[in-house]
Amino acid sequence: MASNIASLANHSQNSTKHQDVVMVMVPFPAQGHLNQLLHLSRLVSSYHLPVHYVSFSTSIQQAKLRVHGWDPVTDTTHNIHFKEFPLPSTHVQSPNCSNMSKFIASTLDLSLTLRKPISSYLNELSSKTRRLVIIYDSLMAWVVQDIVSIPNVEAYCFRAVSAFTTSSILWEGIEKFFHLPKFLGKFIATKFLKIPQQLPLLESSFTQELLDFIFMQDRHNNICSGNLFDTCKVIEGPFLESLEKLHRLLRRGNQWAIGPFNPIKIQKDSKNCHKCLRWLDKQEPNSVILVSFGTTSSLSSEQIKELAIGLEKSNQKFIWVVRDVLLGEDEEVNIPNGYEERIEGRGIIVKDWAPQFEILGHSSTGGFLSHCGWNSCMESITMGVPIATWPMSFDQPRNAVLVTNVLKIGIVVKDWEHCEDLVSSTTIENVVRKLMVSSEGNEMRKRAMEFGKKVRESMMDGGISKMEMDSFISHVTRY
Repeated sequence: MASNIASLANHSQNSTKHQDVVMVMVPFPAQGHLNQLLHLSRLVSSYHLPVHYVSFSTSIQQAKLRVHGWDPVTDTTHNIHFKEFPLPSTHVQSPNCSNMSKFIASTLDLSLTLRKPISSYLNELSSKTRRLVIIYDSLMAWVVQDIVSIPNVEAYCFRAVSAFTTSSILWEGIEKFFHLPKFLGKFIATKFLKIPQQLPLLESSFTQELLDFIFMQDRHNNICSGNLFDTCKVIEGPFLESLEKLHRLLRRGNQWAIGPFNPIKIQKDSKNCHKCLRWLDKQEPNSVILVSFGTTSSLSSEQIKELAIGLEKSNQKFIWVVRDVLLGEDEEVNIPNGYEERIEGRGIIVKDWAPQFEILGHSSTGGFLSHCGWNSCMESITMGVPIATWPMSFDQPRNAVLVTNVLKIGIVVKDWEHCEDLVSSTTIENVVRKLMVSSEGNEMRKRAMEFGKKVRESMMDGGISKMEMDSFISHVTRY
């Protein structure tokens, strides 16, 4: 394997019109998915392989602007090529959507229009290389299904969620397909697959449109030569072992746990330093909690008010990133009148994009109140920051279980059994204090920091994730 990797470096010195192996990233056009495969592009290109990142022009611009920890625009050391496709003329960008279900359905429909342009581009690239390697998001299997007609293509499915969530969902599907008795399914899950019982129901966290969309993608898994995960054996070893067993059962090829995709070191830019980071420089170590719910979340006005009161009454320092995916570009979330003046010096409100990864990596950040999207979980774990869990939808409720019940590096803000209930300001106040200034919170922080150290070491030479990545690159570049 080492000689194969070394030959890549030598080959890269003599770049020709015909590339030996070319990699193509096909992300699902939503921020969390775009971000992960852009980070993976950086990792792959470090092996001197050309990487083509394909999506809508608007999605690529968004991914470039919001990527954390490095700058794909100014960093010319990576051999990454961006192929931008225009939005279809039939697509009408609404300034806002009336509800989350419509927003999701619109994104799903839009992604399907990429099938023809991506197929054409892949055919073009395949004529210029010995092997074309496609890494596609699991939600884009339908879009890349035409690669079966390209003889020199290999495709690998990227699973954008945790191994814990993936293994539990996959096992539930197998249970239903084979009509296993409940007692037998429970026995196998707990004894052999290490999957806990009474997990949040899929039907309660995924819209029916999204579930149908996922099932449609699964019907095209015949193109898959293997599976990639943005995780690490240090974090999810038992669940990766479970997945290996299930993939073997279903004949879904090999798997590689090559995360974290995000950088493990932060590049400081004193000239373009965000105001949050300058403020953090003045705070005590582990004294600030970051509050952010990702790019696809929405809170009611009543819940915003309760959150504001809870943060204020906790008397803890905080950075609150206030966004709402259902609002238009020129609209803002309504913060209670006079609130920003009252919390001046103790809290910062950010109403647009914020450098989440850099904030989590700052020594003054000691906690993260999060929706538990997998990107956010991996960034927080990498930086050794404990999480107050407030899942909103999708895989987030199960990620929250992993963080609190399995890894024990988090505390529950919103229990999914009461997902429709308002979280009171008192609950928020108590949870923030518990995480930031109690002995229990300090133990979680210590445990999170230990995980963070192990995760960062896993990406260094000789580390388990680095070796997994070497193995994957060796596999796809074999002769």
